[in-house]
This record gives sequence, structure tokens and C-alpha cells, in this order.
Amino acid sequence: MRAITPTTARRLAITRQRLAGPRPAPDAQGVMEIFHDLGCVQIDPIRAVERTQWLVLWSRLGHFEPADLDALLWDKRQLFEYWAHCASIVMTADYPIYRLHMRDWLVGDKPWMKRFRKWLDDNQDLQHYILGELGQNGALTSRDFKDRSDRTWESSGWTTGQNVTQMLNGLWRLGQIMVSGRKGLTKYWDLSERCLPEWTPGDELDWPEAVRRAAQRSLRALGVARPAHIVEHFTRGRYPELQIVLDQLEAEGQVIQVQINEDGQTWPGNWYIHAEDISLLDQLEEGEWQPRTTLLSPFDNLICDRERTEELFDFNFRIEIYVPKAKRQYGYYVMPILHGDKLIGRLDPKMDRKKMQLQINA
Repeated sequence: MRAITPTTARRLAITRQRLAGPRPAPDAQGVMEIFHDLGCVQIDPIRAVERTQWLVLWSRLGHFEPADLDALLWDKRQLFEYWAHCASIVMTADYPIYRLHMRDWLVGDKPWMKRFRKWLDDNQDLQHYILGELGQNGALTSRDFKDRSDRTWESSGWTTGQNVTQMLNGLWRLGQIMVSGRKGLTKYWDLSERCLPEWTPGDELDWPEAVRRAAQRSLRALGVARPAHIVEHFTRGRYPELQIVLDQLEAEGQVIQVQINEDGQTWPGNWYIHAEDISLLDQLEEGEWQPRTTLLSPFDNLICDRERTEELFDFNFRIEIYVPKAKRQYGYYVMPILHGDKLIGRLDPKMDRKKMQLQINA
């Protein structure tokens, strides 16, 4: 079994995340290169510095035009919004994987699944009304619908009584509707059949094939990973029988296992790399390494798995946005600093949009 050092492992992970080496061109093609390698980019409405989807691209491209991302989403339809490891922007080329997730989103006996199925059944009139309005009038916002629910959605959080929003989100997760555009934070919804381009892949996958594809996408984005890391990335939590799939891929030579050795000790667990990254691994071990220094969004793909971040980078990172101010250790919108192959610190910045200045709080 091939042995690598922790430094090589980190450099492979960073390079596969497009945070080292030559930057892609900061245009629409460059944006698509990033999505091809990352698989997904999380969406979040917080704008303490800037939208996280823009920050993730900025860390890899440098200055770019957000209009290029919008064009890929709403005009060319090469990207769309769906649930990856969180609410994310994903690739239309990966639609067969998501089609299966849409089909089976409420299949199972988990309490939340039963609860949502029952709520949908009790609100079929609302469901038919929303689909009918979209079919007749095209893209609409949540404010364009009347609440015709027969049973109110109840939760322990802020979504209680948000019946139209819950139905729209449910129909989105089921694949019947999609986000067809945005104006600021406002989503415009439409029927999926009108949002998807004609060239959308039509493959009908079963779960073994979907896991086979997703596991390879996840592993390639991570560079080097244990099975637990693969599960937390890309299509988070939707990797049934992953070890069986990894064993098959290893037998076929599609993935290989490596050991990470440090000071005479081998890191625990089974670590994998994709066979297509062997040449990159060779280059890194020969010293071909072009480091960069950049800030990372708190939601960046490199650090979205907190346990892996601590394991691989010896860097404890937790988002404190939802922690009461008095209990925060580092700040509200903390951005880690990537320097070469290490996470060397963190900043708590905030953009003053009136003065157009980035303030550093800590």
C-alpha cells in the first residue's frame, strides 16, 4: 500500500479543491471548472462579508463577475439549486443523481418523513393549487400564492405556519418545481420541466449506481478521504452501502487505498484516493506545488466537514453565527486563513457597505 505524509495529503486535498496551482480564468468557463471539481457550492443568505457562494468562487478565481454565475444558473441552465451537503448550487450534468434523491426523498420510516408525508396528504388542495398556478402563470414567488392549506405546518422553529413556503420547499425537494431565478434573496419558482434544459441527462439510476457516481465525485473533490468523509461531502448522508461500493471500485482499480504516516505512526482508518489523482500525487511528492494564501468562507467546501478539518489540518473550526454573542470564542462570521498547506489563523471581518471598507473585528 502506498504511504504518503500528512503534508502530501493536505496538499492533495487543497489542490483538488482548486486552492493551489494556477487559477482558472475568472469567467463563466472558470466558474464551471470550479463546479466540475467541487461538485457543489453551498448557498447561504448571510452577507456579513458577501454571499458564501461568491466567496467560495472568489477564493479560487480571485475577482470574478457574479453575473457569470447568474448566467450559468438562469440562462444557460448548466447549474441549478438543490440539496447537496446543504442547500447548494449543483451541476445539471449530475441531475441523474439528484433525480433519484428527489424520487426517494420521503421514502422511509424516519419520523420526519412520516410527518411530512402526512402533512402533504392533508394539504393536497394547496399542492394542486401551487402546481396549477405555476403551470398557468410561470415563475412566481411565495408571495404570489394564497395560503389554502387545510392543516397548518407546526414546528419548534420559525417555520410554524409557513404553509406556502413549506409546500414550495417540499415540492422542490420532490423535484416537481425548481428555483427558476432570483432577485436578491427572493426566489422565483417554476415547474421543473420548464427549468431543465433539453440536454439534461436522462439516466435513471438505482441506488448502487448513484452511490458509485457520487462517491467518486466526493472523493475526487476531497483528494484524500476516509469513508466517513465521503459520506459528509457532496450528497451528504446519502451513501447507502458505501463500503461495498468502495470495495468494488478498489477491485476495479478506480480507487486505491493509501496510508498516511507521521513520525513512524500510521493514521487510523482506511484512506482512499481516486486513481485519476495518482499522477497529481506523484507531482506533489516530486515538489510540484504552487501554494496560495486566501481567506475561506465559513461554509467553504474545504472545511465544511468539521471533523475532517480537525483531523487533516489540526484546526478546530466551528461556525458561531448562531451562538449568542457573549458565548462566541472568535466572532460572528469567522473566515479561516489558508496559507499554503496550512490553516494558520482566522479573521472575523464585516463589510461596511456605506464606506466600502472591510472591517476586521478580531
